[in-house]
Amino acid sequence: MAKDDDISLFRAEMKGVKPIKYDKADISKKTKDKLQIKTLKENAANTLTKENIIDGLSDQFVIDVEPEEFLYWANNGVQESQMRRLKAGQIPFAGSIDLHGLTVDQSRKLLWEFLDEATKLEIRCVRVTHGKALRKDKSKPIIKSYINTWLRQHPQILGFCSCQPKHGGTGAVYIILKRTMLEGRDE
Repeated sequence: MAKDDDISLFRAEMKGVKPIKYDKADISKKTKDKLQIKTLKENAANTLTKENIIDGLSDQFVIDVEPEEFLYWANNGVQESQMRRLKAGQIPFAGSIDLHGLTVDQSRKLLWEFLDEATKLEIRCVRVTHGKALRKDKSKPIIKSYINTWLRQHPQILGFCSCQPKHGGTGAVYIILKRTMLEGRDE
């Protein structure tokens, strides 16, 4: 008796419903017209402007540092003796850049270009002057904090540390770069 009630209830609910003619679903994507596809491609290309540099450097977490804090970092495998020589200013730097007065974005772009050029020229050691941001409002040195974070992420950096006072002290860093042996070089 309960079975007949269920069947009659089902038929009552299905009254007026038309059966499906096709038993397969269409899962293909609808094609967009060529003009719309071209516009989407152009918009995607325009989002990768010079302001949006894809360089592998993250700004998600920046290590805040104090104005007079001594910066020091060595990548895995870098010899302690080499870092001691760097800290003592005994490795001559062959290039230098000054980021005073620049914005974070300008500093990032200029730093990346500078390190890229130094790598291409197989320069072993460079100096980056970032400043200390000694202000009356006691604010943290922004560029120094970003430099400290970015250099740890850069694939060509072996290590860095704050400079000797004669080269900028805690307002600048010496950086040791990886070198790739060029063809025909016998060092």
